[in-house]
Amino acid sequence: MNRTEQLNQLKSNPHWDIVIIGGGATGLGSAIDAASRGYKCLLIEQYDFAKGTSSKSTKLLHGGVRYLQQGNIGLVLEALRERGRLLKNASHLSSIQPFIIPIYSLWEKWFYAIGLKIYDLMAGKLSIGKTTLLNKKEVIRDIPNIQQTKIKGGVLYYDGQFDDTALCVDMAATAIEYGATILNYCKAIEFIKTNKKITGLKFIDSINDETIQINSKAVINATGVFTNAIMQLDDAHLHDYVTSSQGIHLMIDPYFFKGQNAMMIPKTSDGRVLFAVPWYDKVILGTTDTPIEKINIEPKPLEEEIDFIITHFNQYCSSPISKKDILSVYVGLRPLIKHDNIQSAKLSRAHALSVSTSGLITITGGKWTTYRKMAEDAVNNAIFVGKLIHAKCVTKDLKIVNPISKPSILKKIVSENPEMNQLIHENFDFIKAEIIYAIRHQMAMSLEDVLARRIRLLYFNAKVAIQVAPEVARIMSKEMNKNADWTIKEINSFSTLASQYIV
Repeated sequence: MNRTEQLNQLKSNPHWDIVIIGGGATGLGSAIDAASRGYKCLLIEQYDFAKGTSSKSTKLLHGGVRYLQQGNIGLVLEALRERGRLLKNASHLSSIQPFIIPIYSLWEKWFYAIGLKIYDLMAGKLSIGKTTLLNKKEVIRDIPNIQQTKIKGGVLYYDGQFDDTALCVDMAATAIEYGATILNYCKAIEFIKTNKKITGLKFIDSINDETIQINSKAVINATGVFTNAIMQLDDAHLHDYVTSSQGIHLMIDPYFFKGQNAMMIPKTSDGRVLFAVPWYDKVILGTTDTPIEKINIEPKPLEEEIDFIITHFNQYCSSPISKKDILSVYVGLRPLIKHDNIQSAKLSRAHALSVSTSGLITITGGKWTTYRKMAEDAVNNAIFVGKLIHAKCVTKDLKIVNPISKPSILKKIVSENPEMNQLIHENFDFIKAEIIYAIRHQMAMSLEDVLARRIRLLYFNAKVAIQVAPEVARIMSKEMNKNADWTIKEINSFSTLASQYIV
């Protein structure tokens, strides 16, 4: 997965069956779907893969217990099926995660137990565990830090967990393995039209500062919270199609929430659920649901959102946290289909698909868990719009894997330069060779790409990420043949970004 190779492939092929705009989960899923059916497919991403929403999730593969409570049966059924498929197709980056709902009254016990039994049954053959009632002693055993006063027992159920960013990178590699051409840092700027129908696309390769024009039989808009901008690039008179809300997540040390079980509080004061989820050797707390008007690629957490999660977590756990205990805070924007006079927490998380009069296919909304089905729907429509020879979708059982053996590549890099076997930081297992690997085989182009989305250090501990940034930038500049000005610029840019992740 080398950017120069992908760029050369692009330039040798000006004609495409399907072009996809957006390199998050849905876009990359669409590239895998299209390429695995045999279509000539190109994907471009304005920033880095998973730069936006797709790297800032709660790291859960779930059907959505809250959506079941809201009566959105269709979405839950779809998500549960896709959860099971993804756990099988990307088992190296996903796992089954036990959850406990603490119970404080008799009616809660039976309400949630019955609801989650239905949740299990809806998963059918793809069920991953049986819901079980726990007594007070068992809940305290499984969540050692829980507040023990007033608790009556709990309900144990199972959902999925994954590494969202790493999965996106492997999805890009999988798409390439099936023949797709994938490029980050390419911004769509103009649709090419013939007789008012889209027949191509003009975009800027920001790495090389080059404008490129290609032809395509169909174009898919999979840009998430930036959906409106691409739709209005097609038709400047369109009203906004999606709205957005932001959810924040706090990363803390497992000292405050011990054990391997996650905790779910089904209903908080803003209508969202509250999660405490072990992830690698840290714990993720989240999430909020705050409507926003302005879309930023790096949204900032609001003080009241941070206070909200801290307050609610401390209500349920005996080891209270304060702002000084937060290792990192990250913010994700959620694209939601716009409906007037409906609170963002109540807007449907189901995906929506539209086709403009010029033929632009837009897929948006949805959940990380359902990206594969969203991609299938988008490509089915692209086949129709582009008048392509129909080929059946094969992604239900398609494995998401990086064909390049990372361990062997790292070993080779270390053999060439023993310094690369040193740890990037003493408290984390990442070695310097992983920086080189990210550049050569994962299309990492910036310091942020490496520290945020290839080794995820920014999410684990933002202060540590800033601390190691100069050394990582030094290694990158040598590998990429960059000068001192580039190095300084990268360090400053990353430090400014990372400061947003510090409370």
